Amino acid sequence: MVKYSTVKKKFKIEVDRATDNGMAHLTHYFQNHVNGVSKHYKKPAVDYLSLISDELSLVEEPQMQMLLPMKFDVPFPPPTDYDFTFIDLFAGIGGFRIPMQENKGKCVFTSEFNFHAQRSYDLNFGEVPFGDITKLDLNIVPKHDVLTAGFPCQPFSISGKMKGFEDTRGTLIYNVFKIIEMRQPKVVFLENVKHLIHHDGGKTLKVILKDLEELGYKVSWKLLNASDFGVPQNRERIIIIGHKDKKFDFAKLKTKPKPVLKDILETDGNFEFLNEPYTILDDFKVQESGLIFIGYRNKKIRKAGVRPGTENLSRVHKQPNRIYSTDGLHPAIPSQESSGRFWIYHNGAVRKLTINECYRIMGFPDKFKKISNTGELYRQIGNSVCVPMIKEITKQIKEQLL
Repeated sequence: MVKYSTVKKKFKIEVDRATDNGMAHLTHYFQNHVNGVSKHYKKPAVDYLSLISDELSLVEEPQMQMLLPMKFDVPFPPPTDYDFTFIDLFAGIGGFRIPMQENKGKCVFTSEFNFHAQRSYDLNFGEVPFGDITKLDLNIVPKHDVLTAGFPCQPFSISGKMKGFEDTRGTLIYNVFKIIEMRQPKVVFLENVKHLIHHDGGKTLKVILKDLEELGYKVSWKLLNASDFGVPQNRERIIIIGHKDKKFDFAKLKTKPKPVLKDILETDGNFEFLNEPYTILDDFKVQESGLIFIGYRNKKIRKAGVRPGTENLSRVHKQPNRIYSTDGLHPAIPSQESSGRFWIYHNGAVRKLTINECYRIMGFPDKFKKISNTGELYRQIGNSVCVPMIKEITKQIKEQLL
């Protein structure tokens, strides 16, 4: 059986900004050649491989079949036995795919705009996501059981005539709705930041729920915290689930006791210590969220409008200047900062999380391979989803809805 790494090396296949989805067609064909989905990718895959190969005889039908079946020597190969199919939209680095595959799901289509995330996805799953979803011919998306999407939060310009999901045209969620309309998946599984609840005065969430209902789905949603699913991070996310016949029951999700940050820390590594004056408080409280604000950097303290004697309160300090105890949780890893971490107090010293620790508090297995520069890695994990939370939700989707 030919290895995926061997095929990549032989034909010098690399994720390239200029391939115009050729690599995506090819890897999707390799991963779906036995399940009937390959017809969506076959011709573009052959054309692409012929274009880049000096050995055309190996890539023309039926000779290309000599490459199949293929052994995917990657950390998370596609399952050979599966119970349902799904598509992975706004896929990032695969935070949805890992738990979906662990629940015996088979991915049949992936889309991700970011080039660095595409490289990471290929490295871990042996599949290159298609690019900008707004520029794709959506007919290429095959039928599937579950649609997953951690979509960006954008405002809608609501027309007076209320044209259903057509009102969202020009936003990324419109393309999700279009795929739902075309393929009618059994389940729609959406994830977004907590702010979606209040975004544009609550109108954005209201439109999404209304449009899903008009597309024929019974919809339920809830704000969940990753810390309730076994990871030491205070990360709240809104989950929206739609099904054709019945509503998802969030009450059946099995939660876990909140862990503490020190349980996942590395014992040695290239730690980034705080080499400037800081203050560790003698009097501190465990917040209801599980965070423990235990100190602060001495510089950049907000003084304007601060009453004397209240300088040590957490509200006085901008969050990146706060120091948190590892006996509690870590704040949500931000998505827009290349440093990606806050200061922690552990074993008498103040430092930031290592990149490996950041992936751990998102629930990514240690075998997950990382590529790109450090700043990009922090952005990628900050934009991802909490793997254990998605795993438990998927488990309940299987039991309740599939």
